Amino acid sequence: MAVLPRPPSASVEPASSPVSVQDSLNPLIESTYTHSDLNFYVNGRKISLSNPNPHWTLLDFIRAQHGLKGTKLGCGEGGCGACTVVLQVKDPLKKGKIAHHAVNACLFPLVGADGKHVITVEGIGSVEKPHPLQERIAKLHGSQCGFCTPGIVMSLYALVRNSYDVEKRVFRLSARDVELEGALDGNLCRCTGYKPILQAAKTFVTEDLKGQLNEDSDPNNDTLELDISGLKINDGKSASKQSCGRPGGCCRDTPGSNCSNDSDSVSAEDTSSTDATSISPSDYPTAKAVIADTKLEDTNTSGATYAAPIKSKENKPEENGPGPGSKTGTSLDAPVAIPANGIPQFQFAPYIPNTELIFPPALWKHESRALCFGNDKKLWFRPVNLQQLVEIKDAYPSAKLVGGASEVQVEVRFKNSDFAIAVYVSDIEELKTMSAPESERAAKSMNTFTIGANTPLSELETICKSVYAKLGQRASAVEALRKQLRYFAGRQIRNVASLAGNIATASPISDANPVLFAAGAVVHAQSKAKGSFPLPLSEFFIAYRTTSLPPDSVITRIEIPLPTHGVKEITKSYKQAKRKDDDIAIVTTGFRVRLNDDGIVEDITLAYGGMAPKTIEAKGARDTLLGRRWFDSTTLEAGLEALLHDFQLSFSVPGGMAHYRRTLALSLFFRFWHEVIAEFGLGQVDKEIISEIHRDISSGSRDDLNPNGQRVIGKQIPHLSSLKQCTGEAEYVDDIPRMNRELFGGLVLSLKAHAKLVEIDWKPALELPGVVGYIDKNSIPKEHNVWGSIKKDEPFFADGEVFSHGQIIGMIYAETALQAQAGAKAVKIVYEDLPVILTIDEAIEANSFFAHGKELKKGKAIDGSMRDAFSECDRVFEGVTRCGGQEHFYLETNASLAIPHSEDGSMEIWSSTQNAMETQEFVSHVLGVPSNRINARVKRMGGAFGGKESRSVPIACLLAIAAKKEKRPVRIMLNRDEDMATSGQRHPVQARWKVGVSNDGKLLALDADVYDNAGFSQDMSGAVMDRCCTHIDNCYEIPNVHIRGHVCRTNTHSNTAFRGFGGPQAMYITETFMSAIAEGLNMDIDELRTKNLYKEGDRTPFLQEIDEDWHIPTMLSQLRASTNYDARKAAISKFNKTNKWKKRGICMIPTKFGLSFATALHLNQAAAYVKIYADGSILLHHGGTEMGQGLYTKMCQVAAQELGVPVDAIFTQDSQTYQTANASPTAASSGSDLNGMAVKHACDQLNARLQPYREKYGPDAPMKTLAHAAYLDRVNLAANGFWKMPKIGYKWGNFDIATQKPMYYYFTQGVGISEVELDLLTGDHTVLRTDIMMDVGQSINPALDYGQIEGAFVQGQGLFTLEETLWTRDGALATQGPGTYKIPGFADIPQQFNVCMLRHDGDGQQLTWKHLRSIQSSKGIGEPPLFLGATVFFALREAVRAARKMNGRFEEGWCMDSPATVEVLRCNVGDRLSEMARVERKEGERPFFIKVE
Repeated sequence: MAVLPRPPSASVEPASSPVSVQDSLNPLIESTYTHSDLNFYVNGRKISLSNPNPHWTLLDFIRAQHGLKGTKLGCGEGGCGACTVVLQVKDPLKKGKIAHHAVNACLFPLVGADGKHVITVEGIGSVEKPHPLQERIAKLHGSQCGFCTPGIVMSLYALVRNSYDVEKRVFRLSARDVELEGALDGNLCRCTGYKPILQAAKTFVTEDLKGQLNEDSDPNNDTLELDISGLKINDGKSASKQSCGRPGGCCRDTPGSNCSNDSDSVSAEDTSSTDATSISPSDYPTAKAVIADTKLEDTNTSGATYAAPIKSKENKPEENGPGPGSKTGTSLDAPVAIPANGIPQFQFAPYIPNTELIFPPALWKHESRALCFGNDKKLWFRPVNLQQLVEIKDAYPSAKLVGGASEVQVEVRFKNSDFAIAVYVSDIEELKTMSAPESERAAKSMNTFTIGANTPLSELETICKSVYAKLGQRASAVEALRKQLRYFAGRQIRNVASLAGNIATASPISDANPVLFAAGAVVHAQSKAKGSFPLPLSEFFIAYRTTSLPPDSVITRIEIPLPTHGVKEITKSYKQAKRKDDDIAIVTTGFRVRLNDDGIVEDITLAYGGMAPKTIEAKGARDTLLGRRWFDSTTLEAGLEALLHDFQLSFSVPGGMAHYRRTLALSLFFRFWHEVIAEFGLGQVDKEIISEIHRDISSGSRDDLNPNGQRVIGKQIPHLSSLKQCTGEAEYVDDIPRMNRELFGGLVLSLKAHAKLVEIDWKPALELPGVVGYIDKNSIPKEHNVWGSIKKDEPFFADGEVFSHGQIIGMIYAETALQAQAGAKAVKIVYEDLPVILTIDEAIEANSFFAHGKELKKGKAIDGSMRDAFSECDRVFEGVTRCGGQEHFYLETNASLAIPHSEDGSMEIWSSTQNAMETQEFVSHVLGVPSNRINARVKRMGGAFGGKESRSVPIACLLAIAAKKEKRPVRIMLNRDEDMATSGQRHPVQARWKVGVSNDGKLLALDADVYDNAGFSQDMSGAVMDRCCTHIDNCYEIPNVHIRGHVCRTNTHSNTAFRGFGGPQAMYITETFMSAIAEGLNMDIDELRTKNLYKEGDRTPFLQEIDEDWHIPTMLSQLRASTNYDARKAAISKFNKTNKWKKRGICMIPTKFGLSFATALHLNQAAAYVKIYADGSILLHHGGTEMGQGLYTKMCQVAAQELGVPVDAIFTQDSQTYQTANASPTAASSGSDLNGMAVKHACDQLNARLQPYREKYGPDAPMKTLAHAAYLDRVNLAANGFWKMPKIGYKWGNFDIATQKPMYYYFTQGVGISEVELDLLTGDHTVLRTDIMMDVGQSINPALDYGQIEGAFVQGQGLFTLEETLWTRDGALATQGPGTYKIPGFADIPQQFNVCMLRHDGDGQQLTWKHLRSIQSSKGIGEPPLFLGATVFFALREAVRAARKMNGRFEEGWCMDSPATVEVLRCNVGDRLSEMARVERKEGERPFFIKVE
């Protein structure tokens, strides 16, 4: 690339370059762009940057500043919200006022900060003085791992700030604003299940802000009590008369209209979503909160004091008064108030708006000026008027125009695009002019709606809503545009992206372009040569991402024509995506039709996105429909047939989903045809056809009464780091301050799934600025180039051959992260392709397996034959069940830091890992030193879910090798795409099963071959298969069983542990064949499940006895009654009989999950080290790691309970191998069991030593007194605790009941019920209600356990309905980030979400669980609830089944595989439209994307 001219004040000396570039740009720089300084504010502090790094985003700048590490990098593409900050700017809609815009700092250009006030999470509060928003999220348990929390806080902060009118002192914030207007649709959380975050946000809805909240607020009320159980469940009798927020648009948005939800084609009793969820769980006692200035703190849990320093000859307490004095005291960051009758109480500080950060006065006077800065690789220009912009494009037509950078930054980061000249256009006010009418008279005279090219989409959304309210149906095109904008990207992107940018990008799946196309919009452009000129949108899109806009031109405005009064013209828009909020479209449309007075079509445009390489008009359908009477069934049929001809997609069409896309093309037109009839009153239509899925404001309950609460144990203490996480002060690996001479790593990854490495040329990378060196297979001895958690079969560096796309070949290291990444991309590699195996089916066909050979036998499989067992069955069912994989999508990608020491070969390794011991072992292995030279440390992880149990290890090892080589610290944090390509995921699983039953539904025999897709190495795939095989019974007694496990070797990345570890896939298989049996026998599925439940004394397929700890029958009975399940099930059956276009389903499923490291017996051990200092403070170390699940908090509670101190007296710094040797990984839901018992063992020893002093000074003597006296008596105040799990010890291959030991220590059990509604035209659905009951024993901390239950459920919901992993044909992972891989968002959780814990047995007697012999009689809870997310899948299956029966398509043996995406659901409905759109697979055709299950 040619070296660029110098910006003003640039220090870089340019080399020679083509005269044309210099001559074209230098005159502009010298005449206009004479400044290179950026001036803005960050958290009230003025920042002046002279010629900053042109490659930096706002996030790069922020994280380079001291003390501003709270803003996180989660994905780099604006899809997760972890990087959210707030821009405080002059309000463009309200002169003289300020506005607060949440933006993605990972995308936002640094140049865009000029003249603005950037507010980060640190700027609004700290642990010492938190913002009320930070405090409430922390206290209401809305932060688990915490990595996403700062971004969520800032999105809500913008919402709260914008809700307060400073002049009028009016605060307007509703639950609808929080949940249904998209404030949080650009933020993701993988831990919490979202419910507590929404709960915290909604506390601001009812709060007295010392201003006018509403007519009933009392400004003199200093204490306000809140019900924080979630919103009251709507009984359907007091529904708000606001817009319902229906994704398809609510009729209340039209002035004077009534919502279609007020009446329907069948009675409200049968159809109302609120009625479907109106029966609440039986009187759950729920937590309360007060907003008050007075402090209410539970001294049992917080408020420790510590003794003054001791001198060597100081007297003992009894000789010197009451005891040692106090030097200081502490309290919990987020303390709880004293419980009231066992129910938690919370206190919140009031929110006082006038204490917020002000808009810096100097910025009111700030005058924008033309800017230019950069270096010899990249230049940024910032014009401030249209003329300057046009001059740049005239001088350098290929200059890249940048607004919000939502597309540009993704191209830079992920597509290696290099835009040498970038022009920031968002500060040009001339391009933001709008033609919004200010009066009714002006509205009536409007014939064109003009949109300034630079108008932010959020602002445009607001204006469109206002225009539609004034113009009504004349502005249907404007309303159609607003509807699309509401679901375009996330709020952070909509706050900065523009319509012109959306148009110019020319995406074939653009949300806005089809609407504008259909509406007859005209783009106006301007250039220096031609001046201003129009470009009709109908002629604008030429080819894939190619437009008719001349290179030297810029878009200045967009005009949408409005029909004249009295004309029957209407425009509608529709979009279908995998996820409703913040997702790219699969198919998107804009439809417009004009009818004459006789209902004849005068004009029509049907514009589609997602059906071709560009936005396209269905011209054949247009020609067919012109001149036809609209309200005539033959018109509909003709239109459908014409659309089929217009869109003849092949099976292998780019983007895939050919059948679904064609089906949508028909279905959306079908909906439009009916909607036009309804809008113009041409006839009667079924309102279910024209109504899209409706989502209400969510609510939910928890049973917060804990009858087993103790002084500390059982109390809902917030996660000990929660407030730090909310304020951005919690430190993750990449937040650790930079070390002296630190280097950064960049991975060199394979771009082939299977190939020989012919040549690797490192020279191009080494020639780049800042690159220091590299490591590869030659950097360590050959015998050290291997690792693996169980089988050592995976190289650290590829050696001669690569076996997976994304396999590590080497690592470049450089002075900065950007330089290291650039260096890694510059390495030249020559490959020779080899055959690729991706899927389980391909592996079976090729006999490509890892050695495994384990099987389970029971009954006749041991002492007879399965043939005999099946011969005794009345019915035998066979099938194949497939379950797709799942990406962990922890918000913090894998990160590590290696710090070498100058002597003894020792090294400190900071790693985001669940497995410090394995990190220590393999780092010592590659360095050739003993383990005692390596201290592996982890303070916290930003999520893990099993994905950092093993896959974090090679990252740390690579850094250690480089650090040793250079004798310098080395750091890395993987980009999201790198992490997803290398770290593996949940195992895709396939089962080929055969089940025999009696005619009355008793299970008699099961024979199954189960396969998992391991990927290119074994990792833990064999152990995953072991657990999978041991959970394929779920909760059902099957007398005769033979299960065989197989581990497939393929060329995908190496799959690994994931929450549930094979258990969820296995139980999904179980419930699949249970459904097949019920349908084959024409038997109620709930009756079948109940009939086959285990009873005490039964044995599992692995021969473990079901003992007294068996509560599934009790829980099924209790939850069934408390949720009125049977009545709701009957109501759904009635609903489905009377509704043709919407169907509902309900499902109740039990689960049992075995607790222990199943067949790795040696891992079922733990150690702890407790030290009491002379001042009474206590340091706790144990082998567990903190990843958001609250393990540190629970262990501190255990220690505090045992030692009789408040929780804040206990401190855990981190987990490290120098403090706890040989620690097992924190996994298998056993962290609390193992480490808790080890902590208790250590505390028991200390209590024995302190007992004489408690007898002397009294049972209530503070620890500072006891420790002071014991120290002076030379008592050892440190103790090592240890525990190994008893009774377990299963041996594979031993089928002797008498000698076989249990595999699991106990079973955590649960029951879930979910109710769903499905739109048969699109496959879209909503979860109306979910109820969960879990047996967690006696909970150590119910709030943390509830968080695990809700978070696991939503993660399971994603696994079975939304999250689809796809590969390209050549073996690359296609779903490598939030843009293509969708996890559940705020709008996907159940509308009503109720959770409770088992408290009583079937006779109403309180349970104790004393038989468990676990820590505090509690149970592990991290993984067990996840499978209950499958209740959504099976409820949807019931809805689809009802549709298939209605369509005459239901047949025995019908199968619907997981995940039940919108595509799977819609294509399984079996209706006429779907059959019409079917795409036949021709010989030799392969799907565009590959599913590897």
